Amino acid sequence: MRQLLTLLAAAAVVCAGPLPAMAWEDASTPTGAAAGDDTLDDLADLLGGGRLKGSRLEAAIAEASRHPLGSKENAVRVSMPQGQHSYLRRLRCADGKAPKFERVGNFGPGVFGSIIDGYRVSCGGDAEPAESLIYMDMYHPDHVEPGAPPGFTLKARARQP
Repeated sequence: MRQLLTLLAAAAVVCAGPLPAMAWEDASTPTGAAAGDDTLDDLADLLGGGRLKGSRLEAAIAEASRHPLGSKENAVRVSMPQGQHSYLRRLRCADGKAPKFERVGNFGPGVFGSIIDGYRVSCGGDAEPAESLIYMDMYHPDHVEPGAPPGFTLKARARQP
């Protein structure tokens, strides 16, 4: 099944053609995208499978908020892999230091209808939380997550010009 999904995703990217050049810095929104540019939404729809939208997404977010952020039931919503990495670089352990992180893999469809990824996040030493598995949904191009999973804080985003 995973090989089929990988093959379908690769075919979709090839068929979609080249995307316009976009620069990502410490943010989950591309600085090169013009206002009203639907490129990221189109890509998220193409790769995100059954991604929920509109009132269905709002209802799923409300239900998910009953669970800890970063859990399988309330994945951190970000935009593409750059958004995942930007968010994870902003996380801080209880001692104020940045944790180490690595992608574990994808975990199938999440509560927002798209595939979720899991990241192993480690604070190291005696810092808490020692190790966590944080689930992320990268198919939310307009969302910048303001909160942090339990035990972590979130460093402020760099200002964009």
